[in-house]
Amino acid sequence: MVVRLLHRTGARSAHLHLASLGAIGLCVTLWVRAKAVDQEQRGNAERRALFVGLWPPMLWLIGESLREPE
Repeated sequence: MVVRLLHRTGARSAHLHLASLGAIGLCVTLWVRAKAVDQEQRGNAERRALFVGLWPPMLWLIGESLREPE
């Protein structure tokens, strides 16, 4: 159902695969920036990077499921 809705709205597997790669870059950027903040805020910044790090597999798998209707 969700895959059909995404396909009807124009989302293609390549779009989600590129978003997955972009999320990897964002995660690495946030993780590197977490090393630059002071000690009090470092834990929060690292948790933010880990949260964004969960996005790439999800986006990649949604892209793979969109490949079937194409």
